[in-house]
Amino acid sequence: MVKLLTTNLLQSHIKGVKNGYPLGLSATEIKETNVDYDPDFLRATFGRLDYGVLKGHADSLGVGAELPGPDHVHEGLLNDEDFLRKLHHALLEVVVVQGELVCPETGRKFPISDCIANLMLHEDEV
Repeated sequence: MVKLLTTNLLQSHIKGVKNGYPLGLSATEIKETNVDYDPDFLRATFGRLDYGVLKGHADSLGVGAELPGPDHVHEGLLNDEDFLRKLHHALLEVVVVQGELVCPETGRKFPISDCIANLMLHEDEV
């Protein structure tokens, strides 16, 4: 499933691409699911996230309004239950059903269909 946690980790591996991260994200359909809340997972994951990318993707999907901007995020927020719940929702409960990921360097579009991203490269891109 394509969740914002997933999009935060993916990059383009097209031959010759030097700047394949972050992939752009657009969606024509999203859904929200229920995922068990685990604050320890969020705390452990936070240091591995590019929060600016997360916030940008969440905003592009219309679900980022409650998240603070990257300039206002610090590790102290990992003790703030309200922030952790908003982070949980954005990272794990928002699913892209239909849309696309876009290579920032080449503009190559990778379709997302039925919650699955097709990151297969064409023969000339390998």
